[in-house]
Amino acid sequence: MKHTLRQLEVFVAIARLENVSRAAEDLSLSQSAASTALAELERQFDCKLFDRMGKVLKLNELGRSLLPMAAAVLDRAAEIESILQGKSAFGLLKVGATLTIGNYLATLLIGSFMKQHQACQVQLHVQNTNAIMQQVAMYDLDLGLIEGNCHHPDLQVEPWIEDELTVFCSPQHPLAKQGSASLETILQESWVLREHGSGTRETFDHALRHHHSRLQVRMVLEHTEAIKRAVESGIGLGCISRLALKDDITRGNLVALATPELDLKRQFMFVWHKKKYQTAAVREFLNHCRLLTRDVRRSDEINIPYLP
Repeated sequence: MKHTLRQLEVFVAIARLENVSRAAEDLSLSQSAASTALAELERQFDCKLFDRMGKVLKLNELGRSLLPMAAAVLDRAAEIESILQGKSAFGLLKVGATLTIGNYLATLLIGSFMKQHQACQVQLHVQNTNAIMQQVAMYDLDLGLIEGNCHHPDLQVEPWIEDELTVFCSPQHPLAKQGSASLETILQESWVLREHGSGTRETFDHALRHHHSRLQVRMVLEHTEAIKRAVESGIGLGCISRLALKDDITRGNLVALATPELDLKRQFMFVWHKKKYQTAAVREFLNHCRLLTRDVRRSDEINIPYLP
């Protein structure tokens, strides 16, 4: 064959990062070595794989067609190398999780998985929903565990566990004694919310889609723990996953408010690229997650400390 694995590796890295220098750094190569590898690949087949815009390289139509096949070849080659080295076929697994799943569920599932597969290495990336979907779409991640909706045309989606957001307040808040709040009441309150682009914010905004002009958002934070502490200090009401609130409500640090007029249900989901080769590690990890949660109806019913 005219092409080499190194050339394909460089091509995939540049496709992901859209810059030769960043791709070279990611692969621990010199910039000249990365540039040469791409130039040789294009010269050997008398083609162009990118549209050049200064230092930014964007995949052209041919490059977009090649990317899923090149990524699959590299994944298969990594499996072959592991086997030839006497290691498990379960090599490096790159998982992305949104903040709620990543902070309260993913580490448990990954830990349990790694106990069963000692040779497997797992990288966990925790970011908001939009960021995880983008990284899965660009082959940066093998699998995404997300909350909220996914309409990306390149991603395959599998519903996993039902989740529900909960409106909550501090124990000192006047609504704490009532234990519930009407739509009109909550529209008069100040709010501490997640940022746009997060699955939590998407679900909340959809539930209040006809009342955005009346919503009083006082603070926007990127982490659920920060939101809980802000609400606990009396800044306003919050709305995050019931899973993330479970321990705080049990301890009495925060109070859940029933909001029967709001539909705050959503799904946790698995997402992967439709054209990306699924390694043995990805397939086994998916099965592991399904097995551990097969009898769970809703996320907060998972007894996290006692899962095997």
